[in-house]
Parts: sequence; structure tokens; C-alpha cells
Amino acid sequence: MLTQQTAPSHNTLLFSEACEDLDTLKADIAFLGIPYGAAYDQFAVSSEQSKFPDALRRATDRIVRGLDHYDFDIGGPLLDGRDIKMVDCGNAAGSPSDPTVHLKNAELAVRKIIKAGALPIVLGGDHSTPIPIFKALAELNKPITLIQVDAHLDWREEINGVSEGLSSPIRRASEMDHIGDIFQIGLRASGSARTAEYEAAKAYGANLITAREVHEQGMDAILARIPDGGNYYLTVDADGLDPSVMPAVLGPAFGGLLYPQMLTLIHGLVKKGRMVGMDVVEIAPDRDHNRRTVIAAGRLIFNLIGAAVRANYFK
Repeated sequence: MLTQQTAPSHNTLLFSEACEDLDTLKADIAFLGIPYGAAYDQFAVSSEQSKFPDALRRATDRIVRGLDHYDFDIGGPLLDGRDIKMVDCGNAAGSPSDPTVHLKNAELAVRKIIKAGALPIVLGGDHSTPIPIFKALAELNKPITLIQVDAHLDWREEINGVSEGLSSPIRRASEMDHIGDIFQIGLRASGSARTAEYEAAKAYGANLITAREVHEQGMDAILARIPDGGNYYLTVDADGLDPSVMPAVLGPAFGGLLYPQMLTLIHGLVKKGRMVGMDVVEIAPDRDHNRRTVIAAGRLIFNLIGAAVRANYFK
């Protein structure tokens, strides 16, 4: 079993259908939870972030009141009256006896979603959870432009012998043949990166864009740096946004991106080329007063779907 369904008050995200069998998947958009990543030691299991996928599903009716309701962010109802099918594939299944099973299942699940022709939208987990997604993007047989929103660089080779942990996703992505340009947006303050990681990122040719640059130049200027006509994958670490927007994170950093800037980025990428997927990670629902962070995450996903619908992604 690759995924398992859960039973929150809303069983699926955005009132979508539940998918029970990925081998028979027929959908335009597929949601998938990857609750766990690769822990650095037995005490570092990301239990707080692992609650996010189901917390987001429970917030469905706060993200959008109904699929037929007019929404000002996208200029109408989410699916615009079109015959577009959204499904929720549940969460990648794991096993207490093998801490690597959930990552193998996650990669295989995303590969099946891509093979079925659906747009994968993934709910993490810590920031190691996109690594199996990056691997699965090889199914597209196209060069991928990776867009990361994050306060932190995420280029560590390893920590405690773990090379696929939350500080390493962009380093691992840089080693994959199908990953081309990398744009890292919202960088500020300090995280696990040292000068050596910064130099490795620069040597690769990663485009390192600080939050201060975004605030001073505007997101449209940042979008102009990204080549047109690409296949874009967007990974969003919630701490890439300012804590006033997404407070429920383990590593808050002041001066982050704002909600309108994120909408400019998402809508701009949809218009520039082809969005091939998105994830949102690093949200700790137990720290989330009035579900502000969870709802903001849902609204980012909502805007991607609404923009893609209006750009005729799903014909």
C-alpha cells in the first residue's frame, strides 16, 4: 500500500474526491501528503510537521467556502465551471519497522501521479519530504527549473550521517540530471548553512535571492530573472514567508516574503511556462493560533490551481 487515507473532519483537501488506488488514477490534480522525512536521529522525528497534511484538510472550508463561490484572488470560482477533476491520494504510508519505507512509497506515489498526467501538489512534512518528489520528477523527461521559497539555503551534504534530511534538499536536487536552474527566494538570517554550503550553491550556479532584494525590487523584477517557457516546480518552506503571515514554523525569521508577493510569484510562474508541481512544508499546526499558517498554505495552493485553470492547463 503506497498511501493511506485518514479521517479528519474533511477527509480530503478542497472537497476533492478520495483516490483509493493510484494504479487506476484518473485526475487533473492530485494531492498527496508526505508527513515524514528523514530524521537526523531517533529523537528528531518531525512529529510536529507531520500533522500538517491532515490539518490542512480539516481547514478546507476556511480556505474556500465552496467550490462555486467567487474568489477575488483568482477572479471567480476555483474551477471556473470547467470539468476538472481533483483527487486526494491520502498520505504516503510508512512502517514502524523500516523508517525508509515512507520515502520509497512517496517517490513511487508521485511517479504514479505524474504518469497518470495529474499535477502533483504535496503537503509535507519537514523540508526533506520534497527529495522523493524531486527524484520522481524524472518521469517527466524534461529539464526542471526548481523554485524554492525559504529563509534557509538547504545545501548541507549531511548531518549526523543523514544526507537526505531537512537541511539537504536543494543539495540533493542539484545532483539530479533533470534539475537545471535553481532559484532560491527569500533567503535571510542564518540556518544550518556554513560558508562552504554557500560556496557550493554559488559554484552550481544557484540564483540566491534574499528577502531584502524582493522587498526592494519587487517580485515582478525577481520573476523577470527566471527564464520564460520553463517547467517549474515550486517548493515552499513556510519559514520563507514572514512570521506575520506564517507564524507556526520551527525556525521563524523576520523580514520574510508577504502573501501578495507569493501570489505574484505563483501567478507569474503559471503565465511564464508550465508549473509541474508544488509542495508546502515545515508547518507545525500545534503552534498555529487560529490556523493562520495552515489557511495561508491552503490559499497558496488554491491560487496555483485557480491560475492554472485559467491558463488552460487542463484541457
